[in-house]
Amino acid sequence: MELPVNRALSARYDALIASGEIKEDPVQREAVRQLDLLNTRLAETRLASKKSSLGWLFASKKNQLWASVQGLYMWGGVGRGKTMLMDLFYEVTVIRRKRRVHFHEFMNDVHDRIHAHRQAHKRGEVKGDDPIPPVAKQIAEETRLLLFDEFSVTDIADAMILGRLFTQLFERGVIVVATSNVEPSSLYKDGLNRQLFLPFIQLLTTKVEVLHLDSPTDYRLEKLGGAPVYVTPLGESADAHMDKLFAKLTNGLALHSAELENKGRKIAVPCVAGGVARFSFNDLCSQPLGASDYLRVAHAYSTVFLDNVPVLSKARRNEAKRFINLIDTLYDNGTKLVVSAEAEPQDLYVGEDGTEAFEFDRTSSRLIEMRSEAYLAGERRNTHA
Repeated sequence: MELPVNRALSARYDALIASGEIKEDPVQREAVRQLDLLNTRLAETRLASKKSSLGWLFASKKNQLWASVQGLYMWGGVGRGKTMLMDLFYEVTVIRRKRRVHFHEFMNDVHDRIHAHRQAHKRGEVKGDDPIPPVAKQIAEETRLLLFDEFSVTDIADAMILGRLFTQLFERGVIVVATSNVEPSSLYKDGLNRQLFLPFIQLLTTKVEVLHLDSPTDYRLEKLGGAPVYVTPLGESADAHMDKLFAKLTNGLALHSAELENKGRKIAVPCVAGGVARFSFNDLCSQPLGASDYLRVAHAYSTVFLDNVPVLSKARRNEAKRFINLIDTLYDNGTKLVVSAEAEPQDLYVGEDGTEAFEFDRTSSRLIEMRSEAYLAGERRNTHA
């Protein structure tokens, strides 16, 4: 029997507490309550919109009905459970036309659609040289509920189109639920021409409830605290440790595979849940991936597990260079890293000559720092390629 809509998320949250996967947290409980209220409102609005079933004549009224539903913007520090709550809400929400996406992924998609419209306009295939209305129309037709991980605006190209784009999306009845490390008023802080961005902040705060997850506990750090995050040597014991820690950090949530898009390429993510992704060394370093691909991974996931890193040498120059780029990118973005490796960081590269040997000194130093409590307690950072 299906759970009542107004208690669906609470029931999942209670089950995680009962199983010992998580601890009761009053701040998270308030977020659960608000998300259950939102799910109830979505169910009521869906039912009301179905009653207006005379087709396109009532399309604008349906949009107005949906546009009256306020979303939710949850912000707070790393490890407060924002991504876990988003995962649970995505699972239980009554809306079928839903999209869960990292905010940077979404904006890359928007820029691709804008470019495609401009090219089509040059070829005379579409009318109108303003791409924003048709792009908003496309997105709204595909998605009723947009769920954003890590809402963060650092790029001027994104900042300059957000106000116009989201004005159109909200008018078309798109509802937003987002997580972020910063409150809305701090989005694009110190950004170029920020005064042009301020109307978007004002718009956003009229369309979402803002909830500060100000729990004093960093649960991710608590779960990582005392547990080795760099495991060597390789073998059954290392595999078992990685499996146990991965299960602990993903709170028993359903695991799934995913794909990240980057400049027309797809990056396969074998296993992910709750903002934690798991790869093998071969997944990320034996494939033709570059720095921008690793930046996509760093932006998409707050914690990365990397299994089975071998000892490298000049004979595996390409893999070594990719590994160096990967660690540099994760480090620069403050991404948490859990590794199983054949040897300690200072012994991962064999060879005294060549650029890779010189660069690997920095890599080994960063790997050592990334397993320190100070690094694990640090905030995420957003950088751009």
